[in-house]
Amino acid sequence: MTLSIAQALIWTGNSIGVLDQRKLPEQTHYDNYHDAAGVAEAIISMRVRGAPAIGIAAAYGVVLSVQQHYSQSENWQNAVATDIETLAQSRPTAVNLFWALDKMKAVLANTHDDVLTAVTTCAIKIHADDLAANHTMGDFGAALLVGAKGVLTHCNTGSLATGGYGTALGVIRSAVAQNQHLNVYADETRPWLQGARLTVWELAQDGIPSTLIADSAAAWLMKSGAIDWIIVGADRIAANGDTANKIGTYSLATLAKQHGVKFMVVAPISTIDWSLENGDNIEIECRSPRELLPACYDTPNSLVSAWNPVFDVTPAALISAIVTEAGVVLNPAEHAQGIRSLQL
Repeated sequence: MTLSIAQALIWTGNSIGVLDQRKLPEQTHYDNYHDAAGVAEAIISMRVRGAPAIGIAAAYGVVLSVQQHYSQSENWQNAVATDIETLAQSRPTAVNLFWALDKMKAVLANTHDDVLTAVTTCAIKIHADDLAANHTMGDFGAALLVGAKGVLTHCNTGSLATGGYGTALGVIRSAVAQNQHLNVYADETRPWLQGARLTVWELAQDGIPSTLIADSAAAWLMKSGAIDWIIVGADRIAANGDTANKIGTYSLATLAKQHGVKFMVVAPISTIDWSLENGDNIEIECRSPRELLPACYDTPNSLVSAWNPVFDVTPAALISAIVTEAGVVLNPAEHAQGIRSLQL
């Protein structure tokens, strides 16, 4: 399938173009960044979001840091290390960010000549590998959907969240490309409305019909029998299959269990945090209450506050399949060794 939508990240050779996803679908606007601090701010401010895309952006941020400091300072290594730390602090939950930065640090530690070429090559490879992995996961996941009539997806997991095709949305794209006839539903995904602003827009750009629902309508839709699979991405997966993803994912998984709906997590191997035995210790980012509060309550003496976690953790026992580019693990709670076998 040839994608017609805008890409989240465009590398120019000396800058990174970042599609400001906060302005979609009304505007398609790119900001160009020439230093790591700007890339970190783009991640913090949600101009770029989605675990794989965050990792790719951070890798390019390191390249920009080397471009800025390598020929200008004898202490360029310290300056680059500071920039890497700034990038690492931009978002806490998506493990792809730290995975990509570790890749870049390894190149820096083991390269003594032509450092800029080495880090640029690594970042471009991270980007290209993610795109290739997306297509592989799309085919693996599509095979699981054979015979399904309806799917529901949460948040945005398409080209806008990855290197250019998608994880969960990539599965839907691949299934449609294989002439599977699916009714595709997307929920709003509050409070940032990634489903309403981004996912249905992506699908429309590709000519794929979809139906938008309120988050709170998901249970009733499942009860109607319209949904066979819920398909989501992931920001961090523990070694046992527990999965951190956009807030509301845990609710959907619980509802799916109640209604006999299967639940698929689609994510690259870089999303698996092998250092965590389970999801209990996954750090969950909380963002400003202002993202939830009406302006009238955003005052110093207001009696109304807001709790705004960005992610939640779905236990492996509620997951029917974890799909990666290295293979598929069915019922991960019963096959922990299957997850371990994916470790590269």
